[in-house]
Formats: sequence, structure tokens, C-alpha cells
Amino acid sequence: MARGEGAEQFSSGLLPTAKTVNQDGIKMPKLSPQQERKRALTVWSKVCFAIGGAPYQITGSALGFFLQIFLLDVALVNPLNASVILFVGRAWDAVTDPTVGFLVSRTPWTRHGRMMPWILMSTTPAVLCYSLIWVVPPIEEGKMMWYLLFYCLFQTLQTCFHVPYSALTMFISTEQKERDSATAYRMTVEVLGTVIGTAVQGQIVGMANTPCINSTSPTNGSNHSMHGNNSLILLDNKVFNERHAYMIASAVISLIYVLCAVVLFFGVREQDNQSGLEEQKHVSFQTGLRLVIGHGPYVKLLLATLFTSLAFMLLEGNFALFIKYTLGFREDFQNILLVIMLSATLTIPMWQWFLCRFGKKTAVYIGITWAVPFMILVVCVNSSLFVSYIVSVAAGASVAAAFLLPWSMLPDVVDDFKVQNPTSHGHEAIFYSFYVFFTKFASGVSLGVSTLALSFAGYVTGVCVQSDSVNLTLKMLVSAAPVSLIALGLLIFKMYPINEERRQYNNKQLQLLPR
Repeated sequence: MARGEGAEQFSSGLLPTAKTVNQDGIKMPKLSPQQERKRALTVWSKVCFAIGGAPYQITGSALGFFLQIFLLDVALVNPLNASVILFVGRAWDAVTDPTVGFLVSRTPWTRHGRMMPWILMSTTPAVLCYSLIWVVPPIEEGKMMWYLLFYCLFQTLQTCFHVPYSALTMFISTEQKERDSATAYRMTVEVLGTVIGTAVQGQIVGMANTPCINSTSPTNGSNHSMHGNNSLILLDNKVFNERHAYMIASAVISLIYVLCAVVLFFGVREQDNQSGLEEQKHVSFQTGLRLVIGHGPYVKLLLATLFTSLAFMLLEGNFALFIKYTLGFREDFQNILLVIMLSATLTIPMWQWFLCRFGKKTAVYIGITWAVPFMILVVCVNSSLFVSYIVSVAAGASVAAAFLLPWSMLPDVVDDFKVQNPTSHGHEAIFYSFYVFFTKFASGVSLGVSTLALSFAGYVTGVCVQSDSVNLTLKMLVSAAPVSLIALGLLIFKMYPINEERRQYNNKQLQLLPR
């Protein structure tokens, strides 16, 4: 679809007044074959749209899996300061996500659309800030402020990319079926993006992996002094090599980020869904926010997604440390993380088929619950590399469901809002901005709480073996806590009111509204 196509159709009088009856008995405007072809999204458009979601997940997986380890073991930030950096960086989205969502909703239509200018203008400064996150500054005293500054700047700029991109779902087609299909493409590529982020970061950093330092050492005479000196030299070499590895990985990811943004900009045409309607009156931020937050199905979806996202973010943020220290697989942790993401990528099409066949709520219950037995298994069975890989495959399938299903339910909530508020338009960006905020907030809380818990447990930077209290804390963070949060999230999902019957009803009602 060409940008502004809806406006051209209305202004040129191309929409016929003849009616036809669809399979549901609804009278619809009769469209010419050319118009029918235009309404359907091509595979190429869906692929280009999906590629636009990769930057968020590539950088998100790299930060989620590796930023905690980088701050603790490479940048040598103490655990308390690291927890502040991780939490404040994500909590900053409490300001940026809703604000950007409101500003996007007030952005006038341009020849490139409403969302695309935001995406294009934020890309270059975002990749610059992302690269600086993985640099160890030569100043010791200002190290914490360095990471806090560039982490917050990157979150702000990424919000300027991802909120308009997420809302773009509502502007590439007016058809539920087309949006669901585009969302499935998007989720597949986004999970593939997590694979790319995990693989690039993990494999490059893994090549710089050096032996750790034993926390125990001889305590007598010159042997102790020599051992201490050798340990310090080994630590310096380790940190130096890993610093360069993280910088190389960030450069590769930044290049991929820019390429994906270019493909999205040139491959997708944004449709003005408000064309042909009278110019709507702009509402204040408070009014728009009150309308959106007052919509019950949206609030239930937000809360359920918050708790389930928090569960999987806890698993994601601590699994690398759990594998490395508690299970003792220092040389394999990046490969195990890669298996999780590969499994998630391969199972996205299965979940798309499942939700089409059995409904989205059923898919949520089964898909998200699937990981629970394996989360329990990995901490109950004695350390086994084979069991770790089995758990990774199973967890990946559940991660795929957690990725796909909530995002596929969000357009249904927006449609439900439109049916109940037919005279209120232009709130899509606000819906999506708060949704993005809650997912990021879950990540920030998980990383901040995790690092703070490890600090209290006595985490020591650079050693081979952590204390029993640290290992117990890691077990809680990858098993007991996520399982409890998943149970709470599923209870809220049970109250989510939009089932398949209501989706079909909303679809019929929207078809009767003027396009």
C-alpha cells in the first residue's frame, strides 16, 4: 500500500457505493479487483515490516543476557552500583515510553507517514549510544555515571524507534487477519533477532573467554605472594581481552540495527487509517491516557503480560550466571543461551498455527505453562550438560509463546476500544507505548532486583566458584521466582475478556465503520 493511499482514494472518489454481503452476512462496500489486491499485504511487505522489529530484540537480548556480566566481571562495577544502573536505566522508560507515545499520536501526517520519521531520525544516535554502553571509560570515579547516562540515552532513543514501530501494526492494514499474519512474521523475526544478538555477543565474547581466578590460594610465604601477583596479571589480561570483544560485538550489532531500519523504511508503506474521516479534535495527554487506561481488557492484558514478562526476564537475565557458576559450565554458557533462542525461533510458526486453531487464550495457557516443569527440573537434577540443553530447548518453546501471544492480542484490544469508542481516534501509539513500557519495566525490575540480590548474597567478581549463598540465590532467580510470577500472570489472563467470539464480533462491527 502506498503511503497516503487512503486519502487518495477518498479524495478521488474511488470508493464505490455498491454493497456486497460477506460470509458473515455483513454488507460491505464492493471493491474492484485492483483495490482488493491493494488491501492485501504482500509477503515482501510483511517480511520488511518484520525485519524492523529485529533491532529492538537484537540489542535487547545482548543487554539482557550480557550487560549484567559485563558490568560485574569486565567493567568491574560493584554489584550495588550495577543494580542501580540496570534498574534506573529501565525505570527511565516510565517517562520516555508514555511521553513518546503521546508525541507520536500528535505527530502530523507526512509524505513518509506518521511513524516512519520517528524511526528514521532515532536510528543513528541510538546505535552510537548503544556502542558507548560497551566501552569501559578510563575514569574510575565517573564509571557509574558513564553507564547510567548512555544506558538511559539509549533507552530513550530506542523508545523513539520501537513505540512508533509497534504502533505501525495498526497502520499497515485495517484487516485483523492481515495484522495477525504480519504479527506472526514480526515475532518470528524478532525471536530470530534474539538469536542473532545472543550469537553475535556470545560467540565473539566467548572467543575472548580466559581462565578464571581460583578463590582459594596457598596461604604461606612467597608462594602466596607469587600466586597473588599471577592472579592479578591474569585478571588484567582477561578484562583487557573481553573489553575488546564486547566493543567488536557492539559494532557488529550496531551495523545490523542500521540495516534493519533501512529495510523497514524503504519496504513498508504506512496507511493513514484516519483518511476520509473528519479531522479529529486533539485531546490532551491526560484525557487520552484516561481513555486508554480505563479500558478493562487493556489493563488485564498489561498486568498479565507484566508478570509473565518479568518471569522470563528473570530467567533470561540470570541464566548465563546460573550456567556459569551454579552448574559450572563456563565454556558452554553462550551455546546454551543460543539453543534457547534457536528453539524459540523454530517454534514461533507452531504457536501461530496453534492460536489460529485453538484460540489465543488457550495458546497462552499451554505455551507459557510449558516452561514451568523444566524450570523446576534444572535446579533439582544434579549438574548435567545434557539436561541443561534439554531444558534450553523446552524453555525456548515457551519463550516463543511469551513473545508472540501477548503482542498478537494487543491489536484485538485496540479494536475492542475502537468498537466501544467509535468517535475517539488516534490513540494507537498510546496503547503501544504503555505496552512497551511495561515490558521494559519488567526487564529493568528483573535486572535490578537480580543484581541487588546477588550483591547481598556475596557475589565476587572474577572468581571460578561463588559461595553457596550466591548459588542458592541464582536457583531462586531462575526457578522459584519465575514459576510464581507465571502462575500469577496466568490467573490474570483468565480474567482477560476478549475470546474468539468477541474478536469476531469486533471485526464485524469495525467493518461497518467508515474507512
